[in-house]
Amino acid sequence: MKKYLNGKEVEMTSQEILEHQELQALAQEDNKIIEQQKKETLDNQVSGNQKLLDLGLTQAEATALTGYKPPEDEE
Repeated sequence: MKKYLNGKEVEMTSQEILEHQELQALAQEDNKIIEQQKKETLDNQVSGNQKLLDLGLTQAEATALTGYKPPEDEE
């Protein structure tokens, strides 16, 4: 594996390669956590929206309260 050092391409040491791989693994774990959090947020928005609709609110009223607007169905 190579890197640039002072404008020159040089080989990375085995220690540098190991550190790079560890950082990549951490970044991938962080990305998985972020994606899971995004999914949980969307699931909560959908669930909360449905609960408001079940209470008798219109979609416009639920959207006005929460800011969540369900995606338009493509048919």
